[in-house]
Amino acid sequence: MKITKDEIIHVANLARLELNEDVIDKFCNQVGQILDYVDTLNQIDTKNVSLTSHASSSTNAFREDIEIESIGMEQGLANAPGKEDGCFIVPKVIG
Repeated sequence: MKITKDEIIHVANLARLELNEDVIDKFCNQVGQILDYVDTLNQIDTKNVSLTSHASSSTNAFREDIEIESIGMEQGLANAPGKEDGCFIVPKVIG
């Protein structure tokens, strides 16, 4: 599939890119080759191929979510080296 310089320039303008003539010519060639390859893929008969959502059939090994009661603020702050008004006190990082 042939792509024109005007189409490359239009897309470059949408992306706020400034391209010189050499780059535009190079992109015309490269994008044209990509579109030709996609066209080749579109010609493959896939009628008898089952649909997939993922390339591999791996599954997650997550456990079921179980709702438990919170440990509470006092126990959560019990081992904190510094605490004030129910919050952790940490060293200042940004000067």
